[in-house]
Amino acid sequence: MSSVVQSVDWLAIAPPTVTAAVGLVVLVADLFVDKTRKALLGWVSVAGLAASALLLLPLLNGDRSTFCATGGADLCSYTADRFTLVIQLLVLGGALLAALLSVTTLKDDDKGMPEGEYWFLLLSSAAGAALLPASRDLATLVVALEVASLPAFALVGLRQGDRKSSEAALKFFLSSVTATAVSLMGISFVYASTGTLYLTRIADRIQYVDGQLHTLTQTGVVLTLVGFAFKTAAVPFHFWVPDTYVGAPLPIAAYLSVVGKAVGFSGLILVTVVALPSYADVWGPALAALAALTMTVGNVGALRQQATRAYSAVRLLAWSSVGQAGYLLVPIAAAAYTEDAERSIGSTVAYALMYAAVNLGAFAVAAMVGRTRALNRIADYRGLYASNPVAALLLAFFLLCLAGLPPGIIGLFAKVTVFSAAVDAGLGWLAVVMAVNVVIALFYYLQWTALLFRTPEGEPVKHRAPAPLTAAITLTALLAIALSGAPQLVLRFADTGLF
Repeated sequence: MSSVVQSVDWLAIAPPTVTAAVGLVVLVADLFVDKTRKALLGWVSVAGLAASALLLLPLLNGDRSTFCATGGADLCSYTADRFTLVIQLLVLGGALLAALLSVTTLKDDDKGMPEGEYWFLLLSSAAGAALLPASRDLATLVVALEVASLPAFALVGLRQGDRKSSEAALKFFLSSVTATAVSLMGISFVYASTGTLYLTRIADRIQYVDGQLHTLTQTGVVLTLVGFAFKTAAVPFHFWVPDTYVGAPLPIAAYLSVVGKAVGFSGLILVTVVALPSYADVWGPALAALAALTMTVGNVGALRQQATRAYSAVRLLAWSSVGQAGYLLVPIAAAAYTEDAERSIGSTVAYALMYAAVNLGAFAVAAMVGRTRALNRIADYRGLYASNPVAALLLAFFLLCLAGLPPGIIGLFAKVTVFSAAVDAGLGWLAVVMAVNVVIALFYYLQWTALLFRTPEGEPVKHRAPAPLTAAITLTALLAIALSGAPQLVLRFADTGLF
């Protein structure tokens, strides 16, 4: 029987497995650790995520597959190839930085968030996110997607008695459950048409579906795309993002902005480019339209944020993340129009790596300012240079990277890479839309950057950063500066090896 699993490669599955195991250890240890020493749980979690990331190193020697069926060498549910390792590094690195931010946030929190449950949920979500890029059948893909998403609902609403947090969690939960239901319906249609869940076998069989099943197959493809559009926060399925980011603890907002996107986009890449290449004429134009709509709505939403509005800094980063999702969609759409799909996907991965480093850095500085300015308004950053010159310079650098301006060379490099992917695929109109949106984004990024160096109103407020927060800011800064010094390394590293 082809369904009988014949092999398990424990080294290949080590990164997500170790992350999940540390989560269970932390949950059990929480029962025995004294309340005054709960911070130890956070450091165990940080160490566990670092160990999981280091376990990627032995996998660099070559592709490894496991949970393989006896019916064929390519019928494996888990594959640790180049694409998998790059996304797992992004996921585990992003979760590690979010964990460093969380150590400080939990110590400062006056809502009494349960620390054991917090760390267990964060590690569980990270384990699911690390599993997803390695998934090579639809069942594993959906399980990984839900393992990554379900703990995130609880993390958003974990603050006790906080109405804003509860409302954010509810919106996030309802939108994500809807996405799951729609994508499961689509996947069931695809399975009914092809009789298999393995991505490579779907790619072979879906081209020769019986004529009577064409409508069912096309409906399945469309519904699957709609489900993943929810997960990637593509417009018009983005409505949950601003309120969720504001209501969640700031480290979780940072986690969702980077790891959540990695989950959605890696799943979308696997479904479209690997499983459904023969339906490129369906998902290509759809993703191109979604990319144009998403980047436009996201950037216009960020542009409309008022500096004096409560939580406007977090809201701007939330709307900015929607706009950035539009840029990330461009190369995936371009893969439908070019013979070199791997290069297009590499552009998305390269952009995601850049975005992860600088966006986590911006959230880290926002977390530092939020310790003394609870409302975290953009206006609260006025004159930051006078009180914290290093933090102001780093935030300016992160914002310039997101805008794609020097000295943020890595941001410029990533945008040019995405732009060239659209041009090479013949999507000139999408490149024009992207260029217009980059100009729109320049305005609000530069406006915030200029505010950092203006004369402060009243006495400058000193923002103190504890060691974990300082470590997170330092790590993101070093990574962004290193990549700006050698941006070509990103594209080489992002060579996906999917094909």
